[in-house]
Amino acid sequence: MEFRLYLQMLRRSWWIVFMTAFAATAIALGLAYISTPIYRATVKLVVSPNIEAYTAQDQAKIVSSLVALDKRSIVGTYAEVLNSVRIYNDTLDRLGYNSADLADYTHVAVVLPDANILELSVEGPDPMTTAVLANALGKNAVEYIASLYSVYSITVLDAATVPVEPIRPQPARDASLAFVLGVLFGAVLAIIREQLRTPLEALLARTQLDGSSNAYTRRYFEDRLDDLVTRDPDQLTSLGLVRLENLATYLEVMPQPVVQQLLRQITNIMRKELRGNDIIGRWDDLTFSILLPDTPGKAAERTMRRVQQALSRPMSFSPDGEKASLEPKVGIGERLPGETAVVLIERAETALDEAEHQEAGLVLFKTRALIGF
Repeated sequence: MEFRLYLQMLRRSWWIVFMTAFAATAIALGLAYISTPIYRATVKLVVSPNIEAYTAQDQAKIVSSLVALDKRSIVGTYAEVLNSVRIYNDTLDRLGYNSADLADYTHVAVVLPDANILELSVEGPDPMTTAVLANALGKNAVEYIASLYSVYSITVLDAATVPVEPIRPQPARDASLAFVLGVLFGAVLAIIREQLRTPLEALLARTQLDGSSNAYTRRYFEDRLDDLVTRDPDQLTSLGLVRLENLATYLEVMPQPVVQQLLRQITNIMRKELRGNDIIGRWDDLTFSILLPDTPGKAAERTMRRVQQALSRPMSFSPDGEKASLEPKVGIGERLPGETAVVLIERAETALDEAEHQEAGLVLFKTRALIGF
């Protein structure tokens, strides 16, 4: 259920995910275009006991040297020699390079897992220089180590070759990674946006809805009416006002939770008799309003008669099974093309006042006369 909720959030804010992924991809491609390519050349060296340094009677020493080599301390020491500043500067002097000219170059030696093999890598902007420098560093380190430890032999296993492709940037790889990260970051932003928007929507809903009845507040109802008239001045529109004569008694004597249940039941009953685009509002304490867009007076009269009949039936609203008889009175105003919302409201209120004195309790206000039913 929670996963489905997140999917709905992402569906509503899909454009954030798209824009973030697009921006991340574009930035990655832009950086790849302006970045200096960096190449890597690698030398592999193998460390082993120097058999030539032992006589035939020194077999025990050979075994001991193998044990010491297996403890990795020797290989680790050789790696530190390869990483040393002394070896690097000496190699630059032999090659005739200036350290300032190679400021963009780096080198590092590591011990490969579960092997007595060292890997020396040199990275820099020129592929030829990286290969030359890597091989020279390896050769210089081998010579230096041989002068210190005669019992172990370190030799070049694989010499460095001139790299063809840079290790970075790699536009395709970088763009793909940026796209994935952009999608993930965009999804996080979309979910945060939805979670921040939800409390705002709940707050707006509280200002639009009457908390007791779940119908729209009068202010919001009138705003919707004004918007409807402004948007389509020529549309026939009807407004029904339903006054519940006996509701005042229940509002005075019943606890608030029971009153709330009754009012919401009234709203639900009216909603079942209306179309999906009809709007229900709380006009005042005893009166509900119903806006019927694109509905002439006669059609509105038939609809409001159904609402009146539904509300005339006694309704149970308490745990004790107590029933309320509300005696609804209905006034209907019809708005003709070009007329204002104020005129429509005045007609509906006039019709409601007249309906309170009619036996049938329902009046449709027409432009020329009040007609009771």
